[in-house]
Amino acid sequence: MNRVVIIGSGNLAEALARALAAARGLQLVQIHARNEERGREVARIAGCAWSGDPAALAPADLYLIAVSDRAVAEVAERLPIPHGAAVAHTAGSVPMEAIPAKFARRGVFYPMQTFTKGRAVDFRPIPIFLEASTPELLAELEEVAQRLSDRVIPADSERRSKIHLAAVFACNFANHMYALGEEIARSAGLDFDVLRALVAETAAKACDAASPRDVQTGPAVRGDRTTQERHEALIADPRMKEIYQTISQNIWETSRKI
Repeated sequence: MNRVVIIGSGNLAEALARALAAARGLQLVQIHARNEERGREVARIAGCAWSGDPAALAPADLYLIAVSDRAVAEVAERLPIPHGAAVAHTAGSVPMEAIPAKFARRGVFYPMQTFTKGRAVDFRPIPIFLEASTPELLAELEEVAQRLSDRVIPADSERRSKIHLAAVFACNFANHMYALGEEIARSAGLDFDVLRALVAETAAKACDAASPRDVQTGPAVRGDRTTQERHEALIADPRMKEIYQTISQNIWETSRKI
C-alpha cells in the first residue's frame, strides 16, 4: 500500500498532504476536493495533482477522507472509489461504520493534533489512532502510519471517541482559556504578549510532569477564597464568572483527592 489519495482540502488534509509528500515509500497521487481554489493550493503545497471531478478520481491503494465529520458518509457513498481499495476517514469522534459497508476494506486514520492552514507540523510525535475492518487492513494502515509517526495506536471507535474528548479539553478548551485571558489583559491595557511566557511554561511543565495535576498552581488549589472573591468582583460577564467559579471549585475538589 503506497499510492494515496486525500479527499478534502481543510486544515487536516493540508497537514496530511505535507506529511505524506515527505514520507519515504509513499506516493501522494492526488488531492480530490470540490473547493477548486483550496484544493489546488493544497496540491501545490504537496506537489501532486488536484481534481474536483469524481470521474477523474485517481486510482490508489488508500483513500483518506479528510472532510468535516458530518460529510464523511456522504463523501464515501458518492465518490467512485474502487471497491478493492482501502478507505479510511480521519475523524476522531466518527465511528468507522460511517464509511458504507460496501467497502470491505474500511478503517480510521486519526492523527490527534491541532492543525492550522499554512502551519507545518512535525508528524513524528503525533499519535495516530487506527481502526480497521480486518486485522490484515490494520497491519497495512500501521505500515503507512509508521512512515509518518513514531506513535501508532490501535483504537476502536469507543476508545477513540474518549481520546477525542480528552483532546477537546486539553486543546480546544485550553485555547479558549487563553482567549479569555487575552480579553482580560486587554481590559488592563495590555495584549496577549504579556501572557506568552506564562502559557509556554504552563504547557511545558504539564508535559514534563507525571500528571498535570501534580503541577497545578493558583488560588483555587490553595483554597484562597479571599483572592477568588476579588477576582469574581472584577468579572462583569455572568457567563465568565460562572466559568471562573466552576473551574475553581473543580480544581479545589480534585486537588483534595491527590
